[in-house]
Amino acid sequence: MKEQLLAQVYQHPQLSASDLNKIIAAHQKLYFTKGDFILKEGQVANNYIIIQQGLMRSFVYDYNGDDTTTNFFCEHEIVIEVASLFQRTPSKEYIQALTDGVGYLIDFATFQDLFHSIDNFREWGRGWLSNSLFEFKQRSVSFIKDSATDRYLTLLKQKPKIIQQAPLKHIASFLGVTDTSLSRIRKSIHS
Repeated sequence: MKEQLLAQVYQHPQLSASDLNKIIAAHQKLYFTKGDFILKEGQVANNYIIIQQGLMRSFVYDYNGDDTTTNFFCEHEIVIEVASLFQRTPSKEYIQALTDGVGYLIDFATFQDLFHSIDNFREWGRGWLSNSLFEFKQRSVSFIKDSATDRYLTLLKQKPKIIQQAPLKHIASFLGVTDTSLSRIRKSIHS
């Protein structure tokens, strides 16, 4: 299962089987439990995780002390706090498991060694980063252009596991609505 999952995540046409095997071998299995913190505000991220099974979220506390979900991480996705990991700065976000699960972790030093020794791993990284920037930009524009109902429907279509497994309060904060508004949206769609 590890090999198949990581081969899918690191898929790149120019990455040789030998290089892919080195990358896969560098990952360590990680079990996590609902409520576990993977990263806390003020810590420097020292790894990233690819989720095999489970759900995580990143969040921040706003100026009123309320937590707002900034992202969800589902199966086959990379759980990462990019700024902290690559700029080696303290995180402004928390990352927490919403379910029990399993994933594969690679530490920063090992990632750096592979990144600098495998040319096509760098190409994969550039592609992943540009895709992540594209998704972030689309989400930012959606907050301005789309209704809360449209944002909910997009989330339902793109990541149904979030709708099935995440608490409604986290989904609501991610969509930028109150719990009550989200309940009305869900009721209008499912009635």
